[in-house]
Amino acid sequence: MSGKDQINVFPSRMALTGMKLRLKSAQRGHSLLKKKADALSLRFRTVLRQIIQNKTLMGEVMRDSYFFLAEAKFLSGSFSDVVLQNVDKAQVKIRSSKENVAGVQLPVFESFADGNSNYELTGLARGGQKIKQCGEVWRKAVKVLVELASLQTCFITLDEVIKITNRRVNAIEHVIIPRIERTISYITTELDERDREEFFRLKKVQEKKKQAISRRKAEQEAMGIPVDVPVGSQPSALDQAGAQVDPDVLF
Repeated sequence: MSGKDQINVFPSRMALTGMKLRLKSAQRGHSLLKKKADALSLRFRTVLRQIIQNKTLMGEVMRDSYFFLAEAKFLSGSFSDVVLQNVDKAQVKIRSSKENVAGVQLPVFESFADGNSNYELTGLARGGQKIKQCGEVWRKAVKVLVELASLQTCFITLDEVIKITNRRVNAIEHVIIPRIERTISYITTELDERDREEFFRLKKVQEKKKQAISRRKAEQEAMGIPVDVPVGSQPSALDQAGAQVDPDVLF
């Protein structure tokens, strides 16, 4: 087995325990990333559906806006110069915020009106009602446009995050977990082989001990020594000859 198929570790009980903990952590991480990818995919489909609806609505709103603009110009003439002269600051502004979806910060844009309208007297001579309706329709168009921009930004962000998350899930599922499992299998095989070698060694030692005992018994039988009596407890040749021990001499 090559080094790319497994992790280079010394096969031991401690290494086996560490690999099992790593496998459990990898499986837990895979489960969490899978749930995160599912949650992001669900939000991705929701955003895509909202984008389709907003694009359809945007087409209708822009059509009505240009229609009202044409009517206002027809009734009151060209009022572009009056509008440009009264512009001093933006009346419609954008507020940006963040939305947390499964740990991903999605940008959210929202339009709001800041201050009063400077075009209340525009079209006072004629066509004032149409100009007012035209302004309301175009403000609605701006609102829909901001919502569409927010949805498309979320769409792009979610698309990138989903790709990264799926790559991580696939890497853990097809690379990291199989490598750890092969390492655990390798360590288990080596430990089993080591246990078999130890068992075989103990059997050989036991067999050698039995052979030594058998040889000692055969030697005792050849010397006429009872087999049940240990070799070290046998009387010496001097004792067998009946030698007497002289008494101690005192000076």
